[in-house]
Amino acid sequence: MEQHMKAGQREKAALLSDLHHRDEPLVFANVWDAASARIVESLGFPAVATSSGGVAFAQGYPDGHRIARAVMLERVAVIASAVALPVTADLEGGYGPTVDDAIATARGAIEAGAVGLNFEDAAHGADAPLIDMRVQAERIQAIRRTGESLGIPLVINARTDVYHGNAGTPESKLREALERAKAYAAAGADCIFVPFVTDAETIGKLAAGIELPLNILAGAQTPDVAGLARLGVKRISTGSGPAAYALAMFRKAALEIRDGGTFGFAAERMSSPELNALFAKRPSM
Repeated sequence: MEQHMKAGQREKAALLSDLHHRDEPLVFANVWDAASARIVESLGFPAVATSSGGVAFAQGYPDGHRIARAVMLERVAVIASAVALPVTADLEGGYGPTVDDAIATARGAIEAGAVGLNFEDAAHGADAPLIDMRVQAERIQAIRRTGESLGIPLVINARTDVYHGNAGTPESKLREALERAKAYAAAGADCIFVPFVTDAETIGKLAAGIELPLNILAGAQTPDVAGLARLGVKRISTGSGPAAYALAMFRKAALEIRDGGTFGFAAERMSSPELNALFAKRPSM
C-alpha cells in the first residue's frame, strides 16, 4: 500500500513539473482549506496550491513565518487528502534558518502528501535582510536531496523577496533578482517565484533573464493571464488573495446582519446540496 501511494505521489510530482512547461501558464487560485481545494478541483484546475497566509489566517495566526511548521503541515495534509490533484504547498522559509530546517520542512511536505513547495529567502523578523544567497542555495540543495532520498521529486518553487519593500533601485533589484534566480537554479530549483512585481516591463525582463519557469504573484494591478503569458510567465499565483476575498465577503455578510438586519447575502450562497456533493466521495489517490 505504501509503495502504491508513493508511486502515485511520484506521478503527481511529474505532472506538476510538466504543467510548468506547457504553452499556457499554470494558474493557481490558491487555497487554504479542504473546501476551497475541492472547489478548485471541481472547476477543472489542473493542480492545487496552498496559501501560507490563507492557512495562517484560518488557524488564527498572522502571515509571515508566525505559524509553526507542524501546524502548517497538518493543514497541508488535510488539503492534500481532500483532492486527487497534485498539491504544492507554500511553506514560507522552511520555518527556520538552517539547512536542517529546510530538510525537516521538505520531509514533512512529502509526508503530508504534497509534491511541490514554495521556499522563500525572506529572513525571519521585520525588516530583516534576505537570507544570504549562498546559504539559501545550500538549503535548496538540501531540499532537492531530501526529495530524491524519499523517492519523490519535489517541485521546488524558489522564491526571492528582492522586490519586497522599497530599498534599492529598480536596476539593483532586477540585478539581484536575476543573480539569486541563477544561484537557486544551479542549486536544484524547478521554477523561480518573484512576487511583488506588477509592471509589465519588469516582468518581461525577469522572464527573459531567468532560465527556469517564472512565477508571478497576480493581483489587481498585474496584467491578466493572457498578458502575463505574452511576457513569458509560466506560473501565476494569487497567494492569499482568494482567502482574503472570501473573508471580505464574510465580513460584508456579517455587517449586513448586524447593521441592516437583513440576509440578502444568502441569495448568493452555495447551496447545501452543492457543498455536500463536493465531499460525497473521497478522491481516488
